[in-house]
Amino acid sequence: MISRRTLGAGLVLGALLRTGPSLSQGADPDTLKVALLPDESASTIIQNNQGLKSYLEERLGKRIELVVTTDYSSMIEAMRFKRIDLGYFGPLSYVLAKSRSPGIEPFAALVSGGKPTYTSYLIANVNAGIAKAEDVRGKTVGFGDPASTSSHLIPRGLLKNLGLEAGEDFKFQHLGTHDAVARAVEAGNVQAGGISRTIFETLVERKLIDSSKVKVVAESRPIPNYPWTLRGDLTPALKDKIKSAFLEMKDPAILKPFKAEAFGPITDADYDVLRETAKLLNIDLTKVKG
Repeated sequence: MISRRTLGAGLVLGALLRTGPSLSQGADPDTLKVALLPDESASTIIQNNQGLKSYLEERLGKRIELVVTTDYSSMIEAMRFKRIDLGYFGPLSYVLAKSRSPGIEPFAALVSGGKPTYTSYLIANVNAGIAKAEDVRGKTVGFGDPASTSSHLIPRGLLKNLGLEAGEDFKFQHLGTHDAVARAVEAGNVQAGGISRTIFETLVERKLIDSSKVKVVAESRPIPNYPWTLRGDLTPALKDKIKSAFLEMKDPAILKPFKAEAFGPITDADYDVLRETAKLLNIDLTKVKG
């Protein structure tokens, strides 16, 4: 005679066995939530990316919901708790997200100038007496957000490699955005600053800063570009379709909001340069507010 306990256990095991195959195969949601960088107003970002939405719906055969979180930190948390399925991160923000959600996978990075990399500049006020990076000794350097790749981590690492320690050999201030750094350097409020090469060139081109007052004194080594990431627990077939959709994306109208020529393949190992730089600077990435 079978006891109620044995019968109950058998029913639970049967339920687990019935659901086991689908769980092991991964998630395959009808609607994919795609998170975009919160670097403009949410309405503007969503409007500018309607082409991406339509393209992905056609390629993947799924409904696409575009999501713009309030900031990088909330985007990282949304990926961590699987409230989004795909996310477009900044390089350092991706590293922070990966440290908190090991299962997420980078699969494509922005390509510009034919490469899935970009660089950071160290710029200086022309009247600050800075001809090369080493000349910031005794000066004040402006960095962007602490979680910024090209406006903080990389330029600070560049100076560290030259034997210059932030807070000891030079003073520094966190100014938030890249353009705030450029304006502070132009005005002489700080003598030098870290900024993305692409952003600096755009500011100069649009005459938002006076190029006669600011000069480039150093350029970093290549940095892996902004990555697209996905949840690691999606089905292998869905992952393959998503990767193909991005790597085969050719429409300039869809790529324009990203200032991209295309998206190229990339892996987590490509971002080790950021982890190594953080280690060099004794920065605990688990304590960086991303």
